[in-house]
Amino acid sequence: MEKLQPQVGRTVAVARASGYSAQQIRDLERDGVLPRADRTDGGHRVYRQIHLRSALAYRALAAGAGPVEAKRILRAVHAGEHGRALTLLDAVHAGLHTERVDLELAIAAAAAISTEPILDVRESDAMSIAELAAALGLPTSTLRHWDATDLVTPNRTPTGARHYSPAQVRDARIVHQLRRAGYRIPQLRAVLPQWRRADRAEDLHTALSARDVAITARSLALLEAAAALTELIRQDTPATS
Repeated sequence: MEKLQPQVGRTVAVARASGYSAQQIRDLERDGVLPRADRTDGGHRVYRQIHLRSALAYRALAAGAGPVEAKRILRAVHAGEHGRALTLLDAVHAGLHTERVDLELAIAAAAAISTEPILDVRESDAMSIAELAAALGLPTSTLRHWDATDLVTPNRTPTGARHYSPAQVRDARIVHQLRRAGYRIPQLRAVLPQWRRADRAEDLHTALSARDVAITARSLALLEAAAALTELIRQDTPATS
């Protein structure tokens, strides 16, 4: 990408230097992601280093936090609300950390049940609560507790009795194995959706690996964005004597 001149450039120069099109640069200025550009006597936009830095910061922030949060953060920076901008950025990092912790739990859980045919769902697996409790070697009160805590919620017969579909039996088997491995109920709530979206064990491991790659890419993008944001905030902060 071409480097923008140290002090001034036209729309096309900023676009080339940041990897955007000229129209995208104008749109980012309109949305407040870039500060308002100066104008020549002929009405042409004149951009400066702050515009290029803003465009580069937005590119990295959008990759790490999504375009909506990226715009909110840069608008706060340009409004001089640096504390708010940093608070928003901290929230993005916190959310990404939570995602990473949940992913690590899911990966560890997949390893914990790797020797069990947990993802198999057979039509013959439908059971009553008594049948499922006997199959798992658990009291029915444990299954009722899992129901009350929204871990495994069975269907109900017309008489109100609990009846577990094959998929619900699978969920109960997953919960049972992971409880034996030491997983607590809040952790189970985080990892169970991974299995419910997978048709096969291979699908689950592929999905977890893809999520790991995506989270890492977002983390790296946020590192790049932090450098660009630091330059923007320093530029906007008056020096003290």
